[in-house]
Amino acid sequence: PYLRGRAIRLIRGMLGDEKTEGLDLFDRVQLVHVIHICRTSPSLSEAGRVLFAVSRQRKKNANDADRLRKYLSRFSLEWKHVRG
Repeated sequence: PYLRGRAIRLIRGMLGDEKTEGLDLFDRVQLVHVIHICRTSPSLSEAGRVLFAVSRQRKKNANDADRLRKYLSRFSLEWKHVRG
């Protein structure tokens, strides 16, 4: 009920119905936002900088691209797939 229309179609288009139904609402909402940031960022690194803007300051070596790549892989997604 919380994700409707375009947002839920976006996730279903990427993951399929079965995987989408297997996600908690928390993960669905977060994933929609991450996909939006990825699609509006010119690169994986830039998307990572936006998404990890606060936590990256605490890291000695911030590798935002790698962190984002690992996040996407949790859903069996790749940067090129998310970018469309």
